[in-house]
Amino acid sequence: MTHAPSSPHPRRNSTAPTDHPADDLTQVHLTWIKGRIEHWVRFGAPVSEMILDRDRRILSFLPGSVVAFVRWASNDFGTVQSRIDILHTVAMGDAYQTVPFVRPGGELLLRLHGWPTVETVLQTVDVIEAIGIDPARVAPDHWRHVHNRLSVGQAPRLYSLAQHRAWVLRKRAGP
Repeated sequence: MTHAPSSPHPRRNSTAPTDHPADDLTQVHLTWIKGRIEHWVRFGAPVSEMILDRDRRILSFLPGSVVAFVRWASNDFGTVQSRIDILHTVAMGDAYQTVPFVRPGGELLLRLHGWPTVETVLQTVDVIEAIGIDPARVAPDHWRHVHNRLSVGQAPRLYSLAQHRAWVLRKRAGP
């Protein structure tokens, strides 16, 4: 079973600033209030991090990054929200969809809610990592496939090394 990270903050205090213009970065606002609100990034490569206080921080991503953003919240009666968004970050001027806590937003590859479905996506990420592939490098079409299949209650097909090699070659061959 995949769970949220055990700590709201990574072992590092912050990442080095990037030479990329700040206006072109996508910011993901994270909150961690134990047992109440947990927003975390499951995968993606931030170029900078700003710690606002012990419960909040902001991760920044370059255009073209793929990020998995998980949101969970509960109240005295149990879970009230479980969501996962996998998005492709955009450059300034590109079209995008808005996502709560993501500025400006991104191209949505997957958007699902409900803990059983979110957990299935997290397990899918675990399987991809287990075969040695960074989930942020997976073909965007696979994340769309996972979204479409889980949206209708079907199991997604597994992502394979052969499929990944084909994706990498396709990216090298064209714009």
